[in-house]
Amino acid sequence: MTMVTIKKDTAIDFLPRGSGIVTRRPLILQLLTADTEYGEFLHCKEKKFTDFDEIREEIEAETRRLTGSNKTISPVPINLRIHSPQVLNLTLVDLPGITKVPVGNQPADIEYQIRDMIMQFICKENCLILAVTPANMDLANSDALKLAKDVDPQGQRTIGVITKLDLMDAGTDAREILENRLLPLRRGYIGVVNRSQKDIEGKKDIKAALLAEQKFFLSHPAYRHMADRMGTSYLQRVLNQQLTNHIRDTLPAVRSLLQDQLLAMNREVEEYGQFSPDNPAHRTKTLLQSVQRLSVDFEKLIEGSGDEVDTVNLSAGARINRIFHERFPYELVKMESDEKKLRQEINYAIRNIHGVRTGLFTPNMAFEAIVKKQISRLKGPCFNFVDMVGQELTRTVYQCINKLSSFPKLRGETERLVTTTIREQESKCRDQVLLLIDIQLAYVNTKHEDFIGFTNAQRTNNQNNQKTASAGNQGVTPLSSLIVIRKGWLTISNIGIMKGGAKEYWFILTAETLSWYKDEEEKEKKYMLPLDNLKLRDVEKSFMSREFVFALFNTELRNVYKDYKSLDLACSSQEQLDGWKASLLQAGVYPERVTVDEQENGAPENLSDPQLERQVETIRSLVESYMSIIYKTIKDLMPKTIMHLMVNSMKEFISSELLAQLYALGEGAALMDESAEQQQHRQEVLLKHVALKEALSVIGQISTSTCTTPLPPPVDSSWIQPSSVVPQRASSRRGRGIAPSAPHLPPHTGPTASSSTDGLTKLPSQAHRPPPSVPRRSPPAIPHAK
Repeated sequence: MTMVTIKKDTAIDFLPRGSGIVTRRPLILQLLTADTEYGEFLHCKEKKFTDFDEIREEIEAETRRLTGSNKTISPVPINLRIHSPQVLNLTLVDLPGITKVPVGNQPADIEYQIRDMIMQFICKENCLILAVTPANMDLANSDALKLAKDVDPQGQRTIGVITKLDLMDAGTDAREILENRLLPLRRGYIGVVNRSQKDIEGKKDIKAALLAEQKFFLSHPAYRHMADRMGTSYLQRVLNQQLTNHIRDTLPAVRSLLQDQLLAMNREVEEYGQFSPDNPAHRTKTLLQSVQRLSVDFEKLIEGSGDEVDTVNLSAGARINRIFHERFPYELVKMESDEKKLRQEINYAIRNIHGVRTGLFTPNMAFEAIVKKQISRLKGPCFNFVDMVGQELTRTVYQCINKLSSFPKLRGETERLVTTTIREQESKCRDQVLLLIDIQLAYVNTKHEDFIGFTNAQRTNNQNNQKTASAGNQGVTPLSSLIVIRKGWLTISNIGIMKGGAKEYWFILTAETLSWYKDEEEKEKKYMLPLDNLKLRDVEKSFMSREFVFALFNTELRNVYKDYKSLDLACSSQEQLDGWKASLLQAGVYPERVTVDEQENGAPENLSDPQLERQVETIRSLVESYMSIIYKTIKDLMPKTIMHLMVNSMKEFISSELLAQLYALGEGAALMDESAEQQQHRQEVLLKHVALKEALSVIGQISTSTCTTPLPPPVDSSWIQPSSVVPQRASSRRGRGIAPSAPHLPPHTGPTASSSTDGLTKLPSQAHRPPPSVPRRSPPAIPHAK
């Protein structure tokens, strides 16, 4: 039934015919007007079929290849192009007819499989649906019209096609239906008369069949007054007119899209057009441009640029800045000794210096010994600092070098030279770090203007004792508690499921407290946690967890929050974790110190000697004062040293020395050998550029003054009941996946529409109307036309 319509649309006899389900795979048929007549399949590339009997046999063979010979179906389409002077530019999609009862090896849910397949096509907003119904069938029960109603309730893209008008009972006709008075459709009905099985077996010519169809309508008393609006030829003109209308509507957008693509490709095409693989001058020029582009990209990533701002990830310069001002200060605080251990070391230093004698004065040597030991421990954090920056530089270099993938040898040599230079600069930077630390060890400057000295240390201790005794007597809120250090979302992750589970809150950190609210409006406060006696501890990530967790705990072993000994807080990235750690450090919440096993001397002794206790406290104050000077100096000099010896040196090397070292290899010609992928990409880009120019030229030649037909006014189509198929057995739905997505049409050289006999004519896609979801077993409720 549907096959003959397509055959007569093409005026060429090549599609299979028979009883039962003949179409068992979608057939995407592209009709292209040409001077010569031939066909070609997508699965048989570079083979042209001039014998259309061979095309029929190939369709049958390709169908059997996937579906076998037992009437099973497959959603995988067959793509066929027909070039002929007898056709109009259209794309037709032929789909299987709906069957109710499975035959052969067909599955029990064959009806639903076919419906799913049809829905994948007719749900497209750019498809014109041909709802084909035999004239000798009750039109109100047409499955094709019901399916069309599901996806096109307004009837804007549904055309009714009535076949077998010559087979109606004597004395009956379909005049009222074809006049769109009985059971109307918005786009009306078109009647066609196809060849009978006897005509096909007798090899009746298509042209003769068209003449017989025309004669039938002209001679029939019920249809002669509308003969000019009936027949396959009229259906062809209607479809072609709809294609014309659609092209007129979409042509400006298509032209704009092609122009944008052409402009975007012009620069790349210009580079490829000038590049000649066999020309040494062009190879040298490309090498020079590649190295210059690498230098510019590297500098932009380090120094920052307003040209193309990344709003998703931090650039290399921003990550290095975070290492400078967040991670390195945090590492310095982590390496500090705890108070107990520092007092123990000072105690032993004083007693060991005095020996068997009882000292009357605080020894200077104890102060210097403790200070030098603290300074020597700075090597670890400083070396880690150098490693972190080196990793970021390497990561940045790889990001830039990836753009040289078109030339594998150039990329490999550039990577080797740059990474070697980074390692060399890292080594120089480590030597400079050792020099800085050795300089600090060489001379302890107790005359520094920021150093408190022995007299001030003793006075400071007395003042601290007095402040401690009077603490708590003042009820005025300190100003520091009002200064906000950081705000952001954090998740409290150690709350049990029975108590609500992990929840996300809006946290506000000040110099005195950590508060959290329900949301960022900061209206509903959940809790306010004082920062007194709080420490910070890292929490190991759990298996398969993507969150970064840290914990706050009380050094006096008190509950931090309700009945919890610690407060576990989680954030979504390492950057956020480092930021919160640095902010807590600024607020005075220091990380937990790593405890060291007690030495052979045993546990620290209680200071029962008041004089020794005063000496220990004095030296402790002096050490803290002098080390604060050292920390400030190191935090200032380390970023400057790394910027000079690593970051700036790498920028200078890439911009000034890299090209010379590449030339020094003596393989300038080999460096610029293209990869096979790059050669293919270059050819594809050039071909696409030519195709875009040709397409714009064709569009420029199309006359925009073509005739258009308006959309008919709405009609009352409530007589069509939407399809509401319910499976007879629930088991028939088990084990079935989602229907396959609609197949893509192969590339086309010109604008076409597509038509299916069971159903649809596909026009070029409409960008402003997304396709609706595909209904499954029971189609969703669709509003009726108003």
